[in-house]
Amino acid sequence: MIDALVDAGVDVVRLNLSHGTIDEHLERLERIRRSSERAGRHVGVLADLPGPKIRAGAFPDGGVVLEPGHRLELLTGEQPSSLHRVVVDVADAVSSLAVADRVVVGDGTVMMEVVEVNGDSAVAEVVTGGRVQGSPGVHFPSERVSAATPTSEDVALAEVMAAAGVDFIAVSFVRRASDMRAVREVVGDRARLVAKIETSSALGSLSEILAASDAVMVARGDLGIDCPLEEVPHLQKRIIRECVERGVPVITATQMLESMIDAAVPTRAEVSDVANAVFDGTDAVMLSGETAVGRDPVGVVTTMARIAARAEAQASYRGWADRLGRTQRNDWASFGDRITAALGHAASQAARDIDAAAILCCTRSGRTARAMARFRPEARLIGLSPDLRVVRGLSLSWGIDPVVVDTYTSTDEMVWHAVETAVQLERIEHGDTVIVLAGAPDGGSDAAADVLRVVRVA
Repeated sequence: MIDALVDAGVDVVRLNLSHGTIDEHLERLERIRRSSERAGRHVGVLADLPGPKIRAGAFPDGGVVLEPGHRLELLTGEQPSSLHRVVVDVADAVSSLAVADRVVVGDGTVMMEVVEVNGDSAVAEVVTGGRVQGSPGVHFPSERVSAATPTSEDVALAEVMAAAGVDFIAVSFVRRASDMRAVREVVGDRARLVAKIETSSALGSLSEILAASDAVMVARGDLGIDCPLEEVPHLQKRIIRECVERGVPVITATQMLESMIDAAVPTRAEVSDVANAVFDGTDAVMLSGETAVGRDPVGVVTTMARIAARAEAQASYRGWADRLGRTQRNDWASFGDRITAALGHAASQAARDIDAAAILCCTRSGRTARAMARFRPEARLIGLSPDLRVVRGLSLSWGIDPVVVDTYTSTDEMVWHAVETAVQLERIEHGDTVIVLAGAPDGGSDAAADVLRVVRVA
C-alpha cells in the first residue's frame, strides 16, 4: 500500500504518533524509506506529536453513529467508548465541565452540549450528529482544561523520531514561540519543526511562531473549534500569506476530501476547497482520515493530485511574485538571507524574461530553493543538494523537485554538474535555457546564494 501511495503522488508521509506504538511507527518509517528508494523519489516523513490533546477510548470497529438528540455519558478512564458513553483519557477533564459547555468529538464531526454534571461524570446531548470511529480527539472548552506544550511524552517521542531520521516533526497545539524552542532544544538540527496552528492563542503570536519554525500546518480541525467556523477561511488565507512572505513552507490540513473516507468520489465543495488552498498559495495539502481509515487510500491521493495539478495550471502567481519583490526587505534574520531573497527575486524575473525551462537551485541547507519557491515561478524548480536530509526536507515545499548531487570544489564545477545532472534525470533537455542559483561551495550551510547564471544547454 505504501508503494502504491508513493506511486500515486505522495510527497510526504505523516506518522500520527497519537495512534499506535513507537515500534510500529519506526517500522513504518523503514517501509517508507524502502518504498521511496524503489520509486526513485525522495519522499519525506513527518512525525506528528500527540500534544496535550484529549482522546476518546476506542470505538467499536466500524465506529458508531451519534444522532442529534441522543444522550450519552462522559467519563474519565481507560475503557473503550461506545454508543452510550465517551471515555476520555485525561484525569479531571470531565469533572471540570459545566452545564451548557460544548464538547466536540473528532475534527468537528460531532458536537454535544453538557446537560448534567455528576462529579466525575457528565451527561451530554448530541447537537450535531455523525459517525465517530477509532480513538478521535475530544475538544473541551479551553478554559476548562490547562495543558502545556510540549508534553513530557512529546519530548520523549521527538527524541526517538529525530534519532530515527524523520525529516519533519510537527508540534501540536502550539501557543507561543517558546513551545517550538522547547522542542528545538531536544531535536536540534536533526529534523525540521512544523508548528501546528490550531489555537486562538497561536494566532496572536503568529509572527514569533513563524520565526521559530521551519514549516507551519494550518490545522483547521481544532482551529475551527477554538475559533468561530466562519473565521477559518480567512485565517487560512492569512496564515498562508504570512508563511509565503517569510519563505516558511505551509501545509493546509483537515477534512480536505473527508467524504472519501466512505465515498468513491469527493463532494464538489471538497474539490473547490483543495483547489482554493492551491490558489491561496499553500505549499502542500494534507490527507488524514481519508488515507488512514478510508476505503481507497490510493484513489483519494490520486484524486487530490489531479485537483492540485489542475489548480496549478490555472493559478497565476505573477502578481504575487511582484508584490513579494517589493515587500521582502523586512524581517530577514540575516544579511545573507536578504542576499538570497534578492537573488531569488531576480531569478524569478529573469526566468520570465527569457522563458527559462527550469531554475536550478544548488543548496547546502535548502534555503536557496525555499527562497526561490516563494515566488512560485512558472519554470520548473529543481533543488540540488549533496545532503540527503536537505533533499528530503525540500519534499514539503511548493514546486521543488529535489535531487541529490555530489559535492564540488568550485562554483563553475557545481553549475556544470547541476545542469548535467538535470539533463541525465530528464528534468531538462538539450536546447533548453535554464537559470542556476548557487553560492560559494566552501561557504558552509549558512552561506548566501550569490551567483545567478543563465545557461543554454548544449
